[in-house]
Amino acid sequence: MTLIGREGTADKGEVTPRGRTDYQNWLWGEILLAGLLGASLALYLSYPVLRTSYELPELRLVLQTTMALAGLLVAVLAGARYSTEGRRVDLLLASGFFVISLSSAVFSIGPRFSGHEVRPAESWSSLIGTILGMTLIAAAPLTRGRSKYRDWAIANSVASAAITLFVAWSLLRALGAALPPVNLPHNEPQPFYLIGALALQALLTLVAVIGWGLRFVRRGDDLARWLALGFTLMLFAALHLVFQPLLASSLVTQGDFLRMLAFVVFLVGAWRAIQHAEFGRAVAEERARVAREIHDGLAQYLFAVSTHASMLEAGAPVEEALPKLKEAAVLAQQEARFAILTLSSASGTSPFDAALRRYVDVLTADGCLEVELEVDRTIRLAPDEQIEIFRIVQEGLANVRKHANATRAEVTIGLRPFGERVVTISDDGDGFDGEEAEAGQGLKNMRARAESIEGGFSLRSAPGRGTALEVVLRT
Repeated sequence: MTLIGREGTADKGEVTPRGRTDYQNWLWGEILLAGLLGASLALYLSYPVLRTSYELPELRLVLQTTMALAGLLVAVLAGARYSTEGRRVDLLLASGFFVISLSSAVFSIGPRFSGHEVRPAESWSSLIGTILGMTLIAAAPLTRGRSKYRDWAIANSVASAAITLFVAWSLLRALGAALPPVNLPHNEPQPFYLIGALALQALLTLVAVIGWGLRFVRRGDDLARWLALGFTLMLFAALHLVFQPLLASSLVTQGDFLRMLAFVVFLVGAWRAIQHAEFGRAVAEERARVAREIHDGLAQYLFAVSTHASMLEAGAPVEEALPKLKEAAVLAQQEARFAILTLSSASGTSPFDAALRRYVDVLTADGCLEVELEVDRTIRLAPDEQIEIFRIVQEGLANVRKHANATRAEVTIGLRPFGERVVTISDDGDGFDGEEAEAGQGLKNMRARAESIEGGFSLRSAPGRGTALEVVLRT
């Protein structure tokens, strides 16, 4: 059974056993990856016969296009996380990947699709765009805080990047024949200016590896772990370019496949990050709802306790005020238990089935309602699905207890044939005419929650035959 949330640190700077294990696994993975890539690079430099390249212009164009699209997708995902959380690190990360993808698409891929050779102005513009994008990405993990004005931040960064690249290309094109080429034959000595530019790109990639690695160590950011891993691959791909510059050629080398693998790693990390960001937003919304419930429930009962206690102090008859005081205190105690349980599930600190069973235990503690709960442990639920299903079960059982006049209810969360996931809540209460009765706020809330996770909601009820509701989740 998956969990409602992720385990994390209770205090800032405190490292849990889970966090320590994640760090150790990441560190050993980085060491092994760097060792393998370093050994291959050493062999690559020691034995020139290993510096193989293949004249495959179509494959190179496919690889460049795929990497540009992958980089653009990473930028979109990072931008989506920025729109959710507003962190400057995500703004710089999205801007960096966008600049790299834009420069590659316009200056390297575009001319080839149109059947033209890549001229020196376009080659240098693509390289400058890559260096600019890597600068933003390397600076991203060093930034802190959130942006106050995020509505137009991404649009402004995209416009600024496009203007910068256009100005750079215009200046380079104005140089004409005075601009040095970057597509010299690979078996000839390469000029220092090209080696220097590629070495700067490799240095920025190294800074990105260190920066994102330190961010993962200090903050436990899952995206930082994947970015550090991907930029480790990019680092050795950049070193391959330093020793075998093939920027504007149609040759395919080992470095191209390393870059392709790095972009796959970036995509995995960005997708996981946006899922976690959406879950965090759902948790924040749920906590706000819990706060409203505490205000409307627990606070009112405590106010009643205070009122009856004041009446006793004022000399009200004990035989009248004391039973009401006791009743209000019992209700406040029960509401407090519900609030604690709800907060623990909303914060993601309780396993899904354990949170449900604790809720059922609290609900049935007075013996007025018997609830049978069955959860299939093989079912897989996304974090947002777990939260909404918990709330649907909570709302459904609350309706059974308050309105159904039932003695027994059943809750089943499981799988049907062909992998269909289903949640059912049924009771032996009075029931009602489902066609004539107007849906109450509780039913509307459950229907809205089911729709929020793209689930189907249905209700069956008849007078004297109880009520059964069903939520069918998308597969």
